[in-house]
Amino acid sequence: MAKVLVMSFKNEAGQNVNIRVRYPREDLTGQEVLGVMNTIIQKNVFPTTGGDLVEVAGAYIEETTRSSL
Repeated sequence: MAKVLVMSFKNEAGQNVNIRVRYPREDLTGQEVLGVMNTIIQKNVFPTTGGDLVEVAGAYIEETTRSSL
């Protein structure tokens, strides 16, 4: 089972922007994720076509499985 941390932001144009991180730590807390997301916004780390990231929209862990036929 593969896990991905999905961090969702809003940019200046009001569009949703997702940043995905593969293989997040098992003991990762919501407070740690929120802190990183706020730092990404404050330091303007990732430019988008809709302007700067301006708001945290949410975060979640996505789990996927694959099975052969």
